[in-house]
Amino acid sequence: MTKGVEVCVGLFGMDGVCGGLREAMRAVKLAEDCGIDQVSITDHVVMGNNTHDYPYGEFPLPPEAPWYEPHTVLSAIAGITNNIKLSAGVIISPLRSAVLFAKQMATLDVLSAGRLQIGVGAGWQREEFAASGLDYDNRYQMLEDQIRTCRALWTQEAVTLELETVTLDNIYCYPQPLQARLPVWFGLKPLPKNARRIAELGDGWIPITQDPDEIASGIQTLHKAFEEAGRQPNELAVRAMPSVVFTSAGVPDLAATLAGAQAYIDAGATCLEFLPLYFVQDSSHLEDVFRAIVGLRA
Repeated sequence: MTKGVEVCVGLFGMDGVCGGLREAMRAVKLAEDCGIDQVSITDHVVMGNNTHDYPYGEFPLPPEAPWYEPHTVLSAIAGITNNIKLSAGVIISPLRSAVLFAKQMATLDVLSAGRLQIGVGAGWQREEFAASGLDYDNRYQMLEDQIRTCRALWTQEAVTLELETVTLDNIYCYPQPLQARLPVWFGLKPLPKNARRIAELGDGWIPITQDPDEIASGIQTLHKAFEEAGRQPNELAVRAMPSVVFTSAGVPDLAATLAGAQAYIDAGATCLEFLPLYFVQDSSHLEDVFRAIVGLRA
């Protein structure tokens, strides 16, 4: 495999594998010790019953399944780790106010000594926005205004701005992140408007698709948008999740899944994310899975 490509493990489902959230967080420390570069967590603030409206296939969990708040969990992980990067795939950030999100992420970057690479997205569930008292149909504008506000609060002493969904008048927000530019990865379809958003405000892309050809096409679109924004295309980071390969008996095949990862590297991915829950029945096998994933960098 190609050196320089990072590997990431997703926390999704690991609480079940490990016997609880605290145990799953300890497993992240094991992942770090094995050489995993990044950990990612998924997000829902609340869930409605209409999971059949999920636009990317069959929704994997019932409405009553637990979804842990990402900032809280990543803060706890930051306290027991030293090197692993902290991310999300993705935080539905418009469900938090722009200034609160800016403060949460800056604090987490300070707490983790500059290890945050946050992933953000606009969400798909109308009920989640309604329950939060927010306009679902305006979520993309809220997301754009939020990250634009964060960029200002993270780098300027006092911020005054007037956007469609955010107005600030001489506002201070400290501490600022340790990183001079806190990396923000967008989990959006690479449509022209989204590509412009990512090129102006972002640092990475988290594809929703697991099709290498679609990822390659999306990267081409984003590279063009970066050039038009006056940025170098190689500034774009891409975290892709290779499709799980199953045996003829319907059992997830780790070796075959890892072998298929090369197609995503060839497509332009700079980081590969895997969900350990597919490949283990209990936590005793996690170390073997982590070391096999790290072996992609050999």
